Amino acid sequence: MTGTPVGSTPPQSPPPPQGDRKVGELIVDVTERVSILVREEIALAKAELTEKVTDIGRGAIVGIAAGVFVLMALAMIMHAVAWGINDILGVQTAVWAGFLIEAVLLLIIAAIAGFVAYKSVKKGTPPMPEMAIEEVKETKSTLGGDGK
Repeated sequence: MTGTPVGSTPPQSPPPPQGDRKVGELIVDVTERVSILVREEIALAKAELTEKVTDIGRGAIVGIAAGVFVLMALAMIMHAVAWGINDILGVQTAVWAGFLIEAVLLLIIAAIAGFVAYKSVKKGTPPMPEMAIEEVKETKSTLGGDGK
């Protein structure tokens, strides 16, 4: 009687050592890893572009607010000029000073908002995924490319 004792399983061959893996298995493994790497690079590029577009959008909104304040200031300046002319002509009291002070305050607010808008837009442009591009270059040079 040959074979294994009753109730036991036959001995199995040990798994092949890493060096003895078949070429097909290695190709599948490399393909999976490259696929994961590409997906991660795309995710990095998306995250980077989302951040830059958000900065540009924030800058545009603040820039629009600055434009509104400038228009309001221009309306106040025009009122001040009108009242100033009225005062120069000697009619009634000098009400124009209040309009002028308000216009100056609105221009200061507009200048601050415009500066913030400029900084936000400058921070977000150009909307290119720079970190992702750099990562792809590093990966390419690591894999044996020239990095260009």
